[in-house]
Amino acid sequence: MQLKTILNRVHPLKSFVYEQVRLVEESGGPVIEIVIQPRANSQPVCSGCGRKRRGYDRQSQRRFQFIPLWGMAVTFLYTMRRVDCPGCGVVVEMVPWAEGKNHLTIAYRWFLATWAKRLSWKEVAEVFHTTWENVFRSVKMAVTWGLEHRNLDGIKAIGVDEIQWHKGHKYLTLVYQIDDNVQRLLWVGEDRTTKSFLRFFRMLGKERSAAIKYVCSDMWGPYLKVIAKKASKAIHVLDRYHIMAKMNKAIDEVRADEAKRLKQKGKTPVLKNSRWCLLKRPENLTEKQTVKLSELLKCNLKAVRAYLLREDFQRFWEYRSPAWAEKFLKEWCTRTMRSKIEPMKKMARTLRSHEGLILNWFRAKGTMSSGVVEGLNNKVKLTMRKSYGFRTSEAIELALFHTLGALPEPNHTHRFC
Repeated sequence: MQLKTILNRVHPLKSFVYEQVRLVEESGGPVIEIVIQPRANSQPVCSGCGRKRRGYDRQSQRRFQFIPLWGMAVTFLYTMRRVDCPGCGVVVEMVPWAEGKNHLTIAYRWFLATWAKRLSWKEVAEVFHTTWENVFRSVKMAVTWGLEHRNLDGIKAIGVDEIQWHKGHKYLTLVYQIDDNVQRLLWVGEDRTTKSFLRFFRMLGKERSAAIKYVCSDMWGPYLKVIAKKASKAIHVLDRYHIMAKMNKAIDEVRADEAKRLKQKGKTPVLKNSRWCLLKRPENLTEKQTVKLSELLKCNLKAVRAYLLREDFQRFWEYRSPAWAEKFLKEWCTRTMRSKIEPMKKMARTLRSHEGLILNWFRAKGTMSSGVVEGLNNKVKLTMRKSYGFRTSEAIELALFHTLGALPEPNHTHRFC
């Protein structure tokens, strides 16, 4: 079977034929060159209006990169025609395998974009002997097409979070759809301000925003303000993961301060190497950390008391009745305010000021899972690690949409990967 026969099967070109296939040696290695010619009596298509028009003249031969075969580069060779269009003037024809002046074929761009979901962009460029810029532009094409053709109807639950993508407090705001049957990234915005977050609801539209039933977020002020304004009918839930993370931050602050004071007083450094013993859940501790925690629990330290308050608070999430959960929360905050541990007292004041939103967790229980947001955040971190070296928010945004956006793709005659 000839290569031309295979190409006609997996990558047919309407109104064009694969005329000749040849193997040539170049400095970078062997290259498969495929000469394309217009089918006899076919008319060129105007690149401006997309209509068949009379031919005007021919330009010089152009080279287009196609998907590599057997580790060898594949190049399409075609002499472009110009058309004489009454509406557009004399313009270059439209060809089905490439767009505009791009030297990569459409099939090759989708091929690179698909592999960019599995490997880092740098690895994709190295494996397929192309440039990082070509991979970037291919992903941008795939994301642009997907965003234009995705369906935003029927969104019932969203989760809001932020990531720091660069030093110097440079953040991106992320909005996910966290319905039971669909979990995907909906929107990425620069900064985490009220102004930037409002753009998400403008993008979504009034009708879709009004249809949202549940919103899950952290306690960041601008998020709370915008959600109350734009999704006022939705049940707003404060994310369990962020609440516990904030509590862990308070415990770590207590531990660090107490360790410093013990060192200044020349006492035994019992808190040395104790950070993860106090921050991790007991069931996740290593054997060595379990022994260390047992030793710490025998000491009357503020860090230990803060740890015990945190472990006691975990019972809050086990309640089924909102009334009993509210009673427990009030009692816990009262005990914590009497603990004389300032970071934990600050945490108790925070919980009191957001009591209604925290208790909404029980109203939404069973209808949405805040664990979905945590799971998506882990995928975000993995994507960020794979995309090391990105220096612009645009590249980060494209990578996140490409990996987490569940974006649609056009129907292909053949999927090459």
